[in-house]
Amino acid sequence: MRIAIHKRRLDRRAFLRSTGVTVALPWLDAMLPALATKAEASAATEPPKRFMAMMYGLGFHGPNLFPKQAGADYEATPYLELLTEHRSDFTLFSGLSHIEQNGANGHTSSLTWLTTAKHPGLPGFKNTVSFDQLLVEKLAPDTRFPSLLLNVGGNDSLSWTASGVNMPAESSPAKLFQQLFVTGTPTEVKQQLRELRRGRSILDTINDEAKKLAGDLGGRDREKMDQYLSSVRDLESRLQANEAWAVRPKPEVGVKPPIDVQDRNDIIARTRLMHDMLVMALKTDSTRVITYAAGGFNPVPKIEGVDTGWHDLSHHGQDAEKIEELTRIESAEFRELNRLFGLMKDAKEGTGTLLDHTTLLIGSNLGNASSHSWRDLPIIVAGGGFKHGRHVIAGGTGFENARFANLFVEIGRTMGVEIDSFGSSNGTSVKGWQT
Repeated sequence: MRIAIHKRRLDRRAFLRSTGVTVALPWLDAMLPALATKAEASAATEPPKRFMAMMYGLGFHGPNLFPKQAGADYEATPYLELLTEHRSDFTLFSGLSHIEQNGANGHTSSLTWLTTAKHPGLPGFKNTVSFDQLLVEKLAPDTRFPSLLLNVGGNDSLSWTASGVNMPAESSPAKLFQQLFVTGTPTEVKQQLRELRRGRSILDTINDEAKKLAGDLGGRDREKMDQYLSSVRDLESRLQANEAWAVRPKPEVGVKPPIDVQDRNDIIARTRLMHDMLVMALKTDSTRVITYAAGGFNPVPKIEGVDTGWHDLSHHGQDAEKIEELTRIESAEFRELNRLFGLMKDAKEGTGTLLDHTTLLIGSNLGNASSHSWRDLPIIVAGGGFKHGRHVIAGGTGFENARFANLFVEIGRTMGVEIDSFGSSNGTSVKGWQT
């Protein structure tokens, strides 16, 4: 029996054209050849590779997370049981940390989770570029936003420039929606262009004056000036890119704008809303790099059965009642991670899913918040096309930890960034993974 197949195939670089306007199409099934093989389908669509880092500043209670067994046959712990339906989509790592993270206080290791710089916050400390911004520099994604820097409830991000400057984060889902999907009126667009051009003219003046000044400076000051000018050049590049995107139409997502959760302590509602937003940002290819400072604060979170401040609970000192309340909070966080994985798997893209094409790095800067330990970090990698479904014991405990930075190198190389090292790495892979 012969079956006639009629399918109009679109070029994957197809555009919609009208008078003076050209709009790129998203990935469509029509861009696949009829009866395509898996290899042909992959070559035809080439969905972009994406990266998202999510850090939980108060860590997780280790006994509820880490199994005793390594490999694929581990017995699920209470937190991993909440991710059972996605067990084959993630890898849990133990025995990892950055080196020399003793800093100004027990929480300053959060500054270096994506940079690996030593002794955060101590006199003379200067941070280095974060891994996400290295990816932006090397991959130069052609998206409206080179990266999105998000925080569930604050202004600090996980992201740092090459000059060691922290980049501000957005914590309002409503404002983020506005930036991503709401196109201004012609008057508003013109005003935005004027502001961008004004910013560029100011930078031109700064550059000229800085170059004149540099000739009269000593060696150390010239080095500082070079770092400053490098930051100016980075800003100029972003302004030029912003100017081009200002006149392009934004994607239509067909959903109502979100309303920010006003109760700061309702951490789960705030988390869920932000998860919805970051999935939409990735689905519409508005960005391909996201960092998200996910959770952890002092007050009592609005979770049933929790009556004590979150920070206090994380410093439980093995008090059973505190650990029980802490478990309620962290279990709620893992349920939201489970939902996030589901949202990303439901988003079909080419022959795979959004999760297949996005590497999620999830974890904390603290292995034991109760003792402010920055060793034995909880680290999960999900999606990204990696071989998953295992617990990888990458190194011994404490001083015998393997280098967390090696994982960055392996992720970067898989995403097409040819690097042999990053930060404090001493290799290009993590023992026991991808084997």
